[in-house]
Amino acid sequence: MQQLHPKAFWIFFLHFLFTIGLLGLFLSFSSIWPFISATQSELGKGPITLPWGWIILGIIFWIIFCYIWAKLTYRFWRYQLAEDALKVEKGIIWKKYISIPYERIQNVDIYRGVLARIFGLSDLQIQTAGYSGGYGLYGKGESEGKLPGIDMQLAEQLREELVKKAKGAKSGI
Repeated sequence: MQQLHPKAFWIFFLHFLFTIGLLGLFLSFSSIWPFISATQSELGKGPITLPWGWIILGIIFWIIFCYIWAKLTYRFWRYQLAEDALKVEKGIIWKKYISIPYERIQNVDIYRGVLARIFGLSDLQIQTAGYSGGYGLYGKGESEGKLPGIDMQLAEQLREELVKKAKGAKSGI
C-alpha cells in the first residue's frame, strides 16, 4: 500500500492545531472568565492574576498532542489501486478499511484548498453510486473515497487511471 505525500503531515497538523485550538480557546476562556470578570472586592484586596503557568502548560500540551495525532494520522492513511478496486486504509484508534470497486465510481474530483496549494498537494475525492456522504476530516460532506495530501501530478495521474478503470469496468472490459 502507498502512503500519502510526506507534506500531508503538515496539513493534518495545522488542521488539528486550528480546530482543537478553537475548542481549547473556548474551553479555556470559559474557565478563565470568572477571573477576568471578577472585581477586586470579589477576590479580596490583591490584584487579579490569571493562572499563566497552567495556560502555557496547556498550550504546550495542545501543540504536542496535535503533532503526535497528525503524525499518527499520516502514518496510518494508506491507499492502493488493486486489480478490481481502490483500497483505502485509515484510522488511529478505529481502523477503517474501504474498498471501492471501479464499477461503482461515478466521479473523481481533485480539490486543492489553501493549505494544500501552499504545500503543492491535492485531495483526490472519489464519489460512488449510493453513498450519502458524511462528515470527515474537514467537517463538511465528504466523499466515500478521499485521499488527502497527494502530490499534484500524482493526483492527476490517479484521477485519469481511476476514470479509465471505471469506464473499463462499466463497459465489461
